[in-house]
Amino acid sequence: MSFTILTDTSANIPTSLLKERDIYVIPYYYSIGEKQYSCLDTEGFDGEKFYKAMRLGADIKTSAINFQSYVDFFDKFLRQGQDILFVSMSSGISSSFHCSEIATMELKAKYPDREICLCDTLGASLGEGIFALKAADYRDAGMSVKEVHNRLEKEKAAMYQVFTVDDLMYLKKTGRLTGSAAIIGNMLQVKPILKGNENGEIVNFAKVIGRKKAIDSLVHRYNLLVQNPEEQLVGIAHADCAEDAEYLAEQLNKKKPPKEILTVMYEPVTGSHVGPGTLALFFMGDGRVRFR
Repeated sequence: MSFTILTDTSANIPTSLLKERDIYVIPYYYSIGEKQYSCLDTEGFDGEKFYKAMRLGADIKTSAINFQSYVDFFDKFLRQGQDILFVSMSSGISSSFHCSEIATMELKAKYPDREICLCDTLGASLGEGIFALKAADYRDAGMSVKEVHNRLEKEKAAMYQVFTVDDLMYLKKTGRLTGSAAIIGNMLQVKPILKGNENGEIVNFAKVIGRKKAIDSLVHRYNLLVQNPEEQLVGIAHADCAEDAEYLAEQLNKKKPPKEILTVMYEPVTGSHVGPGTLALFFMGDGRVRFR
């Protein structure tokens, strides 16, 4: 029996690919001044303008998706008699997944014959989006909603998410570094290497001097930890640093070329937290890769 795949805008899947794979999206919202925005059309998003505004000091505020928004979004599909699989941003960096759980409890009472499966990917950007695309592959291969959910739950431990940022001050703003560490780091061109851990939280596990060494460190982690790259869709997300993303893709293809590389601009909500110049890499390793 077929089912509907849902995700959120943090998944960073290009609009055309969402339509092609029949995936539906609930938006996160962000505010600049008094105006609120969402980004349902990632291909129409002017990332260059957005990240330029951030570099010039624009104050971006974001909010979690609330319980009622999930109820309204899920209900549109359930009342049409459809089972749903929701692929979510990590509960380790947002309270939104918990809100989706509360919404699901209410909707299961209303629709007792429908299946509502939630997958906390423990990821964001393409660390989430790749799983929504995997779900579409499995659905199209004839798997049931429960079978796909169980498959994703097993596979999510193998997603490695590693990234570097251009300006440590954005991490300071979100409490990742002390103010003095951020200032000294920027003066010395110290670039942190960060990853998503086993709980879906962002942790800083290494530092290098200089941007090129930071990017080469991402390549090194890939060559060290990737499993069966020839079968994989690998993800690259960047916050207005397209040339760096191209260089990263070139390096990945040299030693262990993946089946496909999907490169995207960070959508504005996730991008506002990591800051302009961020470059991230997403690929599958083994079941213990998040600890490495």
